[in-house]
Amino acid sequence: MPKKTKTGTVFVCRSCGKKSEKGNEIKITEKIVKENKIRIVDSKEDELPTTENLCPECGNKEAFWWMQQTRSIDEPPTRFYKCTKCGHTWREYS
Repeated sequence: MPKKTKTGTVFVCRSCGKKSEKGNEIKITEKIVKENKIRIVDSKEDELPTTENLCPECGNKEAFWWMQQTRSIDEPPTRFYKCTKCGHTWREYS
């Protein structure tokens, strides 16, 4: 942040307090930490709830389902289905 002093303007870091005179080159760095996304790959199917939903592959009328946030947090979650008969997986956007 720029800060005025008796001798002129200096730049002062809010985090560490390091000062740099105006005209000097200032290097700004930022550490970006990536978070691991949680993903359901194969769940124990007996633990998943079931619903009536038509499988587009085999025509079975029952499927396991789960919800997962696949887009930004201000968007609704995506509902995934897995056929109880053939195991085909598909999604439905809300």
